[in-house]
Amino acid sequence: MSYIYPDKELVGHILIKNIRIQDANAISSPITYGFPAITGFTGAIHALSRKIGLVSGLEQIHLDGVLIGCYECLPQIYREENYKEYTFNQTRNPILKSGKTASIIEEGRCHLKVSLIVGVYADDFMLEEEQIDRLLKTVEIKIQQQRIAGGSVHGLDRFNAVTYLPAEDINDFTRHLLPAFILMSAQQDLIDITAQLQQHNPEATALDALISTATLEHTPTDNGNETTRWQTQSPKQGRGWLVPIPIGYQGISDLYDAGDMQNVRNPEYPSQYVEAIYGLGKWVFPYRIKDLADALWYQQYDESNDLYLVTQSDDD
Repeated sequence: MSYIYPDKELVGHILIKNIRIQDANAISSPITYGFPAITGFTGAIHALSRKIGLVSGLEQIHLDGVLIGCYECLPQIYREENYKEYTFNQTRNPILKSGKTASIIEEGRCHLKVSLIVGVYADDFMLEEEQIDRLLKTVEIKIQQQRIAGGSVHGLDRFNAVTYLPAEDINDFTRHLLPAFILMSAQQDLIDITAQLQQHNPEATALDALISTATLEHTPTDNGNETTRWQTQSPKQGRGWLVPIPIGYQGISDLYDAGDMQNVRNPEYPSQYVEAIYGLGKWVFPYRIKDLADALWYQQYDESNDLYLVTQSDDD
């Protein structure tokens, strides 16, 4: 499945092991922080695919879809005392020629260690050995020359950093992902939690269910001997490691032609004002996933509804 290259055939997958990323963007949306947004990885793979297409012999090869396995995520935060709130460690930006401070909005940062599995698409169903060798060498070089989720890549695995397997053998990568946790869509869990909340409050919405997964409810119970026992509850208990995540953007304005909107990052393309869309994700141990192909995230554009989404299946 590829939304970007529907005319290409999925021929295999590439595993990029133990990518060390420094100063990645830890603010994934206006209301969530910690692990970077999924679009930070799908966008990086799209940029990598465009670079690969410029290499002689790899013009017909494209990359799409990315599985995200995280070993370590260290937000750069600090708090003075145990009961105070955390704050992001910020950097001092260079001043302007006038000596004034530059008007740069600081972002939260985190250090990551991840492994990625990326889908390989081509015109022919089988790649030649020479193409595979050139592809692996190119990916190993190019991935270290670009940013991922806003962070700088500081190295890959020392041994077999980039490997390739045919599409049907993707599950052979499972043991190489250990002990990472893989980010999966938990849309069904969100639906179930919403239904659970509506049993007590018929007006509860999916947003209420999403917020409830990020909170703990402390309920006092009387033990009968003038003492009180506090119970901590959460609707996500027994459902695994659930986390609210941004899953794309909803257009809130018309789509402007290239060059019409001022101060955009790239004026060569049409632009649109959007707002974040939220869903529920789950960190899953690799051996609990039957088919790793179901864990790849894809970028999808729904023109009729002005939706820019990242999904793992047509049902999301």
